Amino acid sequence: MIAKKLKTLVLGALLLMNTGVGSAKAADAICYNCPPQWADWASQLKSIKKHLGYDIPHDNKNSGQTLSQLLAEKNSPVADVAYYGVSFGIQAGQKGVATAYKPKHFDEIPAGLKDPEGKWFTIHSGTLGFFVNVDALDGKPVPQSWNDLLKPAYKGMIGYLDPSSAFVGYAGAVAVNRAMGGTLDNFGPGIKFFKELAKNDPIVPKQTSYARVLSGEIPILFDYDFNAYRGKYKDKANVEFVIPKEGTVVVPYVMSLVKNGPNPEKGKKILDFIMSDNGQKVWANAYLRPIRASALSKEAAAKFLPASHYERSKPVDYGKMAKVQKSFTKLYLNEVR
Repeated sequence: MIAKKLKTLVLGALLLMNTGVGSAKAADAICYNCPPQWADWASQLKSIKKHLGYDIPHDNKNSGQTLSQLLAEKNSPVADVAYYGVSFGIQAGQKGVATAYKPKHFDEIPAGLKDPEGKWFTIHSGTLGFFVNVDALDGKPVPQSWNDLLKPAYKGMIGYLDPSSAFVGYAGAVAVNRAMGGTLDNFGPGIKFFKELAKNDPIVPKQTSYARVLSGEIPILFDYDFNAYRGKYKDKANVEFVIPKEGTVVVPYVMSLVKNGPNPEKGKKILDFIMSDNGQKVWANAYLRPIRASALSKEAAAKFLPASHYERSKPVDYGKMAKVQKSFTKLYLNEVR
């Protein structure tokens, strides 16, 4: 019993260190991977506080770190809910750290974008492309294709999140691999691309790098449309979003109720709220595509690139994408990094 209490105290201290929460006030609930700089979680958590009264600390993990910590805490969970890229959400259900829960409006989520039992379900999606700080290009043209990034002119200007850890990094690898002629059974073309890209000295962070694009430190980042639109319309930066000519992927982001979490009823209410009209509108106002299409206003939709550009973005077999992620990670670590 003493050992279990000590473990819980240690995990709690680690959580506070990771989230940057320094106050003595205990959180009402814990959401893993809810960083304020990503997908406007800052506004969503404020909205949850307004409507439910729950204080939820920011959490700066990525999807891979979230799954790893859930697995490490499996016998004594700390988090109540978790957010991640779809392949990690699928794995969380398969590995027994996410439990079945069907939030309100669950029936509105299309098949293929949710676990039938509710172990994970899509809350919004993004399209992967290039988030470009035009001013930081020093007069060079905005790249329009994956192959453009291999040009020596962009040396030192390109960034992508670590695909062996961050889900957006893995999504970028899946996108470029398919664009180069690969499949989920053959990552050879994608690995070849990353090897070529290495000649341009790319920056490969593990965490969301929105601020680093706005500052010009990373002029071109593999990222989602919603971050680029946020930079353009909310932060008034001279940025553009590009859907590569060779094509890209549409990627769902999902949430789960943590199995045996400390506050299951609060966790359920949080997930219900995120699927509500008010919760979904937060995503729409942050330039994401909410899973409930009715939450995307005409005003918000008008800020997206034309539909003809989005025709180059396609879904993938997300179940298989999750299944082959480990084999891709090994390949990337052995041959690229």
